[in-house]
Amino acid sequence: MRSHRFYTPWLLMLPALVWLALFSVWPAINTVTLSFTNVHQLTGGHFIGLKNYWLLWHDPHIRDAVINTIVFMAICVPLLTFLPLLLALLVQRNVRGIAFFRTAFYFPVIASAVTVALIWKWMLDDRGLFNNLLQTMGVVHKTVPFLTDRWLLLLSAIALTVWKGLGYYMILYMSALGSVRRELHEAAAVDGAGAWHMFRYLTMPHMRQYLELAGLLGSIYIIQNFDAVFTLTPLNPQTQNLPYLIYRTIQSDSDYGLASAQGVIVVIFTIVIATFALRTVSSLFRQENAR
Repeated sequence: MRSHRFYTPWLLMLPALVWLALFSVWPAINTVTLSFTNVHQLTGGHFIGLKNYWLLWHDPHIRDAVINTIVFMAICVPLLTFLPLLLALLVQRNVRGIAFFRTAFYFPVIASAVTVALIWKWMLDDRGLFNNLLQTMGVVHKTVPFLTDRWLLLLSAIALTVWKGLGYYMILYMSALGSVRRELHEAAAVDGAGAWHMFRYLTMPHMRQYLELAGLLGSIYIIQNFDAVFTLTPLNPQTQNLPYLIYRTIQSDSDYGLASAQGVIVVIFTIVIATFALRTVSSLFRQENAR
């Protein structure tokens, strides 16, 4: 009887464990193994030690990709952490037509990423919607190089990424706000507390874990972002991020060993940035609670 109880949980978990081993553990181990080889598309390759990592250390393209990725995260993660909370507070109100705005804010999440990026690319073109509007309103007198200037292109990709991800985190916050006890707000209103004080001392402490989760998910989402950069940016090493750098390494050089080393760097970078983001948000809440 005891042996039956011991084996039953493992038998029930066996399909999930097999799936995890085949599609998560084995690819990760294989990627790390390939990063120490010079495997190309047409050659088997052999073990070369840390040569790929040495090449990455001296490659100016990966430095540009790291800088671009950090810029992405420094702007996108705070926006995707706090701006959806504002939207969630707005769409939580029971007013006529609010369902339309909830759907409108969430629509970019379910829309095709490549299709949306292509529409944005058309609007950002020299003869696109944005340039026409800016020139018609007299804001600018010449074409704004949204798709050719490095920093304007990065800001355009950041705007697209934030716009597409707002609805996802808004839904997360809406579910969290729905679990806030109304009795606490009613008691605070009776005691004369204003809307700001109720938000600061009742709503925000309840939202702490959800904000931390959004910051963590946002960090992982941004560092793995590929669609916006792939669709908007030309083949310019100065505007690529880390995932796009891996794509170009495989597509241009068919160097799977070097691309695997880049993938390992991306995973390490993801872990470090996600940990830093989580600790930063947690420290902000600890400082707020200490006041």
